[in-house]
Amino acid sequence: MNRLVDATSPYLLQHADNPVDWWQWSDEAFAEAKRRDVPVLISVGYAACHWCHVMAHESFENAQVGALMNDNFVSIKVDREERPDVDAVYMTATQAMTGQGGWPMTVFAAPDGTPFFCGTYFPRPNFIQLLQSVATAWREQREAVLGQGAAVVEAIGGAQAVGGPTAPLDAPLLDAAAAKLASEYDATNGGFGGAPKFPPHMNLLFLLRHHQRTGDPTSLEITRHTAEAMARGGIYDQLAGGFARYSVDAHWTVPHFEKMLYDNALLLRLYTQMWRLTGDPLARRVARDTARFLADELHRPGQGFASALDADTEGVEGLTYAWTPAQLVEALGEEDGRFAADLFTVTDDGTFEKGTSVLRLARDVDDAAPEVRARWQQVVGRLLAARDTRPQPALDDKVVAAWNGLAITAIAEFQQVAAGYVSPQDEDANLMDGITIVADGAMRQAAEHLATVHLVDGRLRRVSRNGKVGEPAGVLEDYGCVAEAFCALHQLTGDGRWLTLAGELLDTALAHFAAPGGAFYDTADDAERLVARPADPTDNATPSGRSAMIAGLVAYSALTGETRYREAAEAALSTVAPIVGQHPRFTGYAAMVGEALLSGPYEIAVATDDPAGDPLVAAAHRHAPPGAVVVAGRPDQPGVPLLADRPLVDGRSAAYVCRGFVCQRPVTSVEELIAELS
Repeated sequence: MNRLVDATSPYLLQHADNPVDWWQWSDEAFAEAKRRDVPVLISVGYAACHWCHVMAHESFENAQVGALMNDNFVSIKVDREERPDVDAVYMTATQAMTGQGGWPMTVFAAPDGTPFFCGTYFPRPNFIQLLQSVATAWREQREAVLGQGAAVVEAIGGAQAVGGPTAPLDAPLLDAAAAKLASEYDATNGGFGGAPKFPPHMNLLFLLRHHQRTGDPTSLEITRHTAEAMARGGIYDQLAGGFARYSVDAHWTVPHFEKMLYDNALLLRLYTQMWRLTGDPLARRVARDTARFLADELHRPGQGFASALDADTEGVEGLTYAWTPAQLVEALGEEDGRFAADLFTVTDDGTFEKGTSVLRLARDVDDAAPEVRARWQQVVGRLLAARDTRPQPALDDKVVAAWNGLAITAIAEFQQVAAGYVSPQDEDANLMDGITIVADGAMRQAAEHLATVHLVDGRLRRVSRNGKVGEPAGVLEDYGCVAEAFCALHQLTGDGRWLTLAGELLDTALAHFAAPGGAFYDTADDAERLVARPADPTDNATPSGRSAMIAGLVAYSALTGETRYREAAEAALSTVAPIVGQHPRFTGYAAMVGEALLSGPYEIAVATDDPAGDPLVAAAHRHAPPGAVVVAGRPDQPGVPLLADRPLVDGRSAAYVCRGFVCQRPVTSVEELIAELS
């Protein structure tokens, strides 16, 4: 009996017709293993994972494999995005046993959940042999198997420990982190390290803030070069916008084609802040088109943002996206086809598989002559229309609270920058205006969905699908990312409701996730007990729960003036600081928030009757120091602490600038405000 048909996870539903008697993660599954006296096979993956699909087709859809699994194991299928706590514990075990990890993850465990053998992808012949060997070992070498499991649990318990060394995250430590990133920088291709190469969005956000605070030109150049290389590479969708998960090579040419919500949210923040600080037209375009991608491709009407677009189309990776020169000519005609092949580096040899190429920009066209830009955009529109007739990748349409929080924060920042930078005379003002309107609506719907569907009896739930909330409890990253998002929405709208909700989420997290010494666990004190309680302080594909929580605490403290939240943020940041100095590539979000604390963060309140059009508001957003909070509206607006007791000055709009709870006199001109923020 396959028990996945009622799952909310699209990944689990993909396996509902397997000849495997799958269980969802549950106490009942482990009780069944204990009753039958067989091991548990835990298979962890996610819907957009290419190799998860490969293993499914090779093994889980095979009757022989299904029979072996059914006869000898209780098999549990887990969506890592729905249950990051389960994934974290068993990934730590996999890394401890094998020295590496990844998905699909394959774990064999005792009926109490204790892992004793771990791995990742196995081709079918190897997997069949493994199933037979583990079943035999369980029957004939039980004591050795259980002994190995005990050793693994001890190892992962140590890896997830809290209460380690602490240090203040001060200027010398952040300077050292920036210098270490510079030493690991790929000066030829941008980014860090070799293949596969992932977009280092959090590191670049940190470096942007570091440059803004210190004036360090190297930090800005690393960010500028990497952002341009990614935007011109195949990892970026040159037709529809949006970034793929990673590049299989070191030079951003061929992506692993899945598009994840969290990557695109963090990259939208990166390009938005680059645009804000430098005015770079490429950054502006990519920010605009990434916002459009989120709103058009991932937003679910009346709900939140979907999790991902699949890597595969009809079982073939890249089928939707790759082109040959002949296909370009077919879509565009001979002359424009040759123009597109030259511009997008499409050759007869190809850069991908079977002579196809992934589109990438051969040169910068954002600063080209108007007629070249016009032709380029016209070609993009026609190619996209042709591509839309092809089979399309599947959508993982579950809504994840933390990732939606990242998207809301990113779009709120984009809206603020667009409002201050775009004038009616801009050549794409109408396009930008349309995108900001659609993105704003998607952002507000997502926030409302989190507030009304995911928030149940004062506690966050992790996922929803088709408007129905799932059972998995929210983890620390959900509370942190959503609280930060509600703080961002409060700044954008001036609505006190969002600030109140942010404070309630932070209070809940402080009550239920706190660990000794200022740290945090990733799961609540009343959550399901696993073989270890995860507490990972490092930023990986997304901000760690601890980093996300710190960001939410810092923003809320600055917006309310309540110092206890800042103190909690500083204590938590001190638990990450020793890692920042040694491994900055895995602490980018924490370092980014550290820059905000070191800067102040500034608190900027603009008392005005016209928050949407006041030049003081635009100047505040454009020149805000790292991590500053900005609120604009009528004086003494209910639910907006930064506007309390801050009147207009002689009937004119006035900006009030504070730093570390110390305030300057109000100013009424843009020039005075810029001077105070410099």
